[in-house]
Amino acid sequence: MRRVNPLSTRLMLFLALVFAAVQPAAAQSILRDSETEKLFADMSKPLIEAAKLDPKNVKIVLINDPEINAFVAGGQVVYIHTGLLTASDNANQVQGVIAHELGHVAGGHVIRGSEGAKQATGISILSLVLGGLAMAAGAGEAGMGAMALGQQVAMGQFLAFTRAQETSADLAGASYLSAAGISGRGSIDFFKKLQNQEYRLAVYDTDSYARTHPLSSERISTLSGIYQKDPAWTHRTDPALEARFQRVRAKLIGFISDKEAVIRTYPPSDQSVPAHYARAYAYHRMGDRDAALKEADALLATAPQDPFYLELKGQILLESGKPVDALDPLRLAVAKAPDQPMIQAMLGHALLATEKDTNLPEAERVLRASIGRDNEQPFAWYQLGVIYDRKGDQPRAALATAERYSLEGEPKMALASAERALRGIPQGTPDFLRAQDIAMVSRTEVEKDRKGKGRREQ
Repeated sequence: MRRVNPLSTRLMLFLALVFAAVQPAAAQSILRDSETEKLFADMSKPLIEAAKLDPKNVKIVLINDPEINAFVAGGQVVYIHTGLLTASDNANQVQGVIAHELGHVAGGHVIRGSEGAKQATGISILSLVLGGLAMAAGAGEAGMGAMALGQQVAMGQFLAFTRAQETSADLAGASYLSAAGISGRGSIDFFKKLQNQEYRLAVYDTDSYARTHPLSSERISTLSGIYQKDPAWTHRTDPALEARFQRVRAKLIGFISDKEAVIRTYPPSDQSVPAHYARAYAYHRMGDRDAALKEADALLATAPQDPFYLELKGQILLESGKPVDALDPLRLAVAKAPDQPMIQAMLGHALLATEKDTNLPEAERVLRASIGRDNEQPFAWYQLGVIYDRKGDQPRAALATAERYSLEGEPKMALASAERALRGIPQGTPDFLRAQDIAMVSRTEVEKDRKGKGRREQ
């Protein structure tokens, strides 16, 4: 589990990918983790296919935010808050949320037209539940007040979607679950959690319509009538998928919660796989390498060649100053999961951290393979730039730096680096064309920022 954060030479943490469209005033960070992303892909694939979308184009992204929330922000990306994942009891509940959000994606629920709508960029499941239906009923000011209690979106604006759109997403999600043979029980359970959120935020004290029309209760009633008639209602989640979910949920709790909270939830007497996972991350974050390694070894005792357990052990060793010791578990992890680019990137980092020139060829090979599978890894681009710099290939080091700055949302720095690359890379080559592309896009963004600043100063 890795938070997308500013570069640290000591920690294997990826550079910040700030999505201003989500919350520019206090940018939320994206958490990236190989096991979590694979789980999201596998648990959402049947739903995406039922929605007649291409699984290659739809992404499920984890946002580091404690609210029990999920949203879409245009395109085919579903954002899930860590608070939702940790509050969910099982995989089926998360699948119910994903199905609903895919209903928004497939329905093209993106507001267009007014300037305020252009600034609003996210469909928030919590803010919509709290405010959308009240607004649709004519209680505009009260509805907008409820919306303000939900997820904040760009420029302080909030999307107000119609009751018809929410109902459409609910019904579409129900149809996707049915077509995929997945029970709607989780969807109902999740809306019950949202119902508790409504009471916690005291929505019913602000508007008579809201007091007499519990929003989630209405949806629970409607959806229950649909789900209970569906043959999939009695279907159980695949035990292997559920076990994977509990692993991911536990490692997330270990990664984001304080040590005391982790130990309360997963006391040392709990010798389950999720408990070892949670404690391993908690101990590692607290700098207790020996305790973290003990938990990682306990996991490996149950499955010695599990790539994610091997990744965990390698990460603990690497980030605690033992890069040479990290090589063996990370090499085996890559061998067992050659399709996992972030594990490859971690191996590349460990090879570089040994500071041995003999490891540079292997580091370059695994990093290029990593980026070839997933080129949206700022830290991998940084490491590749370090390799080119050590080799004396300054133009390609500049190109790697341009890639990194482009992903970080730093167009001015990306443009400068791309222009340096163009001065040294042979014309017409793929790298030259890529540098041209970055320069063109970055120049457009720099000019846009300059004009926007000029208007604000007038």
